[in-house]
Amino acid sequence: MAPGAPTPVAPFSHAVRAGDYLFVTGQMPTLPGGGLTLVAGGVEEQTRRVMDNLALVLEAAGASWPDVVQVRVYLTDFPRDFAAMNAVYETYFPPELRPARTCVGVTALAVDALVEIDCIAWVPQT
Repeated sequence: MAPGAPTPVAPFSHAVRAGDYLFVTGQMPTLPGGGLTLVAGGVEEQTRRVMDNLALVLEAAGASWPDVVQVRVYLTDFPRDFAAMNAVYETYFPPELRPARTCVGVTALAVDALVEIDCIAWVPQT
C-alpha cells in the first residue's frame, strides 16, 4: 500500500511492479484518510482528486508523471464530462510528455464516482 494514498475500495494493491513497469490501480476521487467518501463537486474536482491520488501512489513507488507511459480514463457520462475531465487532466502533463491514453465510457464506477483513472509507468529498477 502507498503511504498517504486513499484506502482502496476493494481488496487490491495500489500498484504492482513487474520488471521495469509499475501498474497503478485505478484511483477513485476519495480523500486520503477519508474512507470511501467522494470528494465534493463535479467531474473537474473528481478528476483533480484522482490525479492527485495517482501522484501519491507514483511517488510512493519512486515514480512521477514523466514516467507514465499509458493512462486509461473511465467516465460514467462520456459525452457530458469528456471536455471537463480533459481540461483538468492536461494540467498534469506538459505537451511533450503526454502518455498514450485510452478513454472509455462506462455504466458505473465504484462509490458512484464520475471518473476513475489508472496508469502504467516505466520505472527502471536500480
